Amino acid sequence: MLTLFLAPGASSMAPHIALHELGAAFDIRAVSLARREQREPAFLALNPEGRVPVLLVDGRPLTEVAGILFYLARRHPEAGLLPEGGAEAEAHVVAWMSFLAATVHPARRQGIEAARAAWAIAQARLAGRAWAVGDRMSIADIHLFRLFWRFRGGAPEAAAGFPALAAHYARMMARPAVQRTIAVESAIGYELPA
Repeated sequence: MLTLFLAPGASSMAPHIALHELGAAFDIRAVSLARREQREPAFLALNPEGRVPVLLVDGRPLTEVAGILFYLARRHPEAGLLPEGGAEAEAHVVAWMSFLAATVHPARRQGIEAARAAWAIAQARLAGRAWAVGDRMSIADIHLFRLFWRFRGGAPEAAAGFPALAAHYARMMARPAVQRTIAVESAIGYELPA
């Protein structure tokens, strides 16, 4: 059994999308960041860092967006969320997700110019491609989409001028799994920090 602990709109949105892409059976547990539920002892027992996402796999916690996405893609190869091509293609997915986690995500806290510089690198990496790796969507695209969704929503003027990212965003927004995730999380309600 899979249970995803999420905060609507937070980084946990990426594994939420992946679960919908897979068509997997799962439960969700909403965690209110505004009420600091991620700091409650029961949650800290699952993730001592006090962050979402947490995916319980038969009661065992798995944390970090990239780790959860990779686990889901490997557990459900029939969904095609990892590119064909073996270890090298998978390594390119991991490289994208590492870049997103280490460069793009923290740039948001460093100000708009740092964020735009990080997104410029992502734009250059994606230019001329429909998807981050290979010829179909992968878990790297889910991770990329969620971060750009947040940037675009919080700083629409700053997010302008990235045509490859904008086209990628539109492709992802057309996916039923993305639409379903946004509908579920919107119904719960967003409590994102600035």
